[in-house]
Amino acid sequence: MHIEYWGCFILLSVAFITDMRSMKIPNFVTMGGMILGILFHTMMDGSSGLVFALQGAGTGFGLMLILYLLGAVGGGDVKLFGGVGAWCGIGLTLSTMMYSIFAAGCIGLIILIWRRDLFNRLRGVLSSLLGSIVLKSLVPIQANAKGHLQFPFMLAVLPGAIMAFYYF
Repeated sequence: MHIEYWGCFILLSVAFITDMRSMKIPNFVTMGGMILGILFHTMMDGSSGLVFALQGAGTGFGLMLILYLLGAVGGGDVKLFGGVGAWCGIGLTLSTMMYSIFAAGCIGLIILIWRRDLFNRLRGVLSSLLGSIVLKSLVPIQANAKGHLQFPFMLAVLPGAIMAFYYF
C-alpha cells in the first residue's frame, strides 16, 4: 500500500471519530489533511506532484460542493473530500465518492425501514410529483425541513473509501 493511502486513511479515521462524536468535522482536520496531502505530493514529485494533488483536491472539493449546495452533505464533508483528493488524486477520489454515496443511500434506506417511515416518504414524493404534473406546482424539498433524515456521512465514507481502495 502506498504511503499516500496511509495519509488518507489517517485523515479519514480522525474525521470518522470527530463526525461520530459531534456530526461535525473540524476545519483543522479537513484543511490540515488537504494541506498535508498537497505538501506531501509536492515534496515527493515536485511540480507534477503539486498538480496531481491540486487536481485531486479540486475535484473532490468541487463535486462535493455541488452536493452541499443541494443540501445533501455538510461543509466539513466538502473540505474532507478536498483532502482525500489531495492525498489520492482524481481517480481514487471519484471512486471513494461513488461508493460513499451508494453506502449513504443504503444506510438511509435502512434507517427509513427501521423507523417505518419509508412508505410515508415515498407517498409524499409520489404525491408531490403527481401534483406537479397535474397542477404544475411542485413544492421544493427543503434541506432543513422538519423531519429531514440525517446521520453522520462518515458512516458511509469510511466503508466507501475501503471499497474504493480495495477495488482501485
